[in-house]
Amino acid sequence: MRTERAFWDTSAIIPVCCVQAFSPVARSTFRRFPRPALWWGTPVEVRSAFERLKSENALPNEQSAIRHWSKFRAKAIEIVPDEAVLSIAETIPETYGLRALDAFQLAAALVWCNEKPRNRPFVCADTRLSEAASDAGFDVITL
Repeated sequence: MRTERAFWDTSAIIPVCCVQAFSPVARSTFRRFPRPALWWGTPVEVRSAFERLKSENALPNEQSAIRHWSKFRAKAIEIVPDEAVLSIAETIPETYGLRALDAFQLAAALVWCNEKPRNRPFVCADTRLSEAASDAGFDVITL
């Protein structure tokens, strides 16, 4: 089954929006999966990353990054923080050893796929979250 939808972790979104080492592979992956699924906190994480990059003088064109993010987000579906996400997220730190925000990411991804992650792409540049998503059964695409 061919799917254009993938769950995207914030760590994989930033190199789509900003010029970074992983940008070529991130942008290629976005062309392959142009309909992202995100957790509801992703917009805050993205803007926080932009601010961090700006403070490190590693964001030469903030307006371009914001434009790329707006286009990315316009194509996305956001998984809302409902009871299902919370219930799953509560079990993830113990089950997969993740911290709170990554637990919400993985829980949202599991809700997105109705807890059937087999053959579902999960795009990520974070090693710990990638391993947990793989252990949960996702087809992880690492940058």
